[in-house]
Amino acid sequence: MTTEDKLKKIWEGCLKNERKQEELFYKTLAPRMMAVCMRYAHDRDEAQDILQEGFIKAFKNRGNYRSEGSLEGWLRRIMVHAAISRYRKAKPIVLCEDMSAETLGSVYYHEDMEAKDLMRIIRQLPDTYREVFNMYAIEGYSHQEIGSALGMTELLSRTTLHRARTVLKTKLSRLKTASDYRMAV
Repeated sequence: MTTEDKLKKIWEGCLKNERKQEELFYKTLAPRMMAVCMRYAHDRDEAQDILQEGFIKAFKNRGNYRSEGSLEGWLRRIMVHAAISRYRKAKPIVLCEDMSAETLGSVYYHEDMEAKDLMRIIRQLPDTYREVFNMYAIEGYSHQEIGSALGMTELLSRTTLHRARTVLKTKLSRLKTASDYRMAV
């Protein structure tokens, strides 16, 4: 039995409102979904809030999963939308024309940079830049889908992605090799 098959079996219990199956479903997928939430959050506490909101939405809308595609993919999409909803309610979309050296911060880098370090740099992006970058580059959404989800035009999504990439390139170009690397924000 594959992992996806085991997950679907657990999900069948969730559809019957079996609390133990819901808890097992959460414990099985929470670590992977937390990684998704961390891409959209400023810190771990905020990611935890997004994770909880996402699981609440998933359990509330459990009947909407039509067994098309993977169950984990369906849940991942819910997590992304939970993050988007959180930011849409909290802040209006603001584009930053110029990122000063103070905003970018000083970043020191070692050749063996890990994914978590790159994610830390991405989390330094302004909210809208980070959302668009994550949705496009990591989640694979089209600009049309991003525009619909974030309430912006397709052109604004493209522009925001370009600006996010420019900021990231600037940050990465400032990385310096050091024997005792650290990241300072």
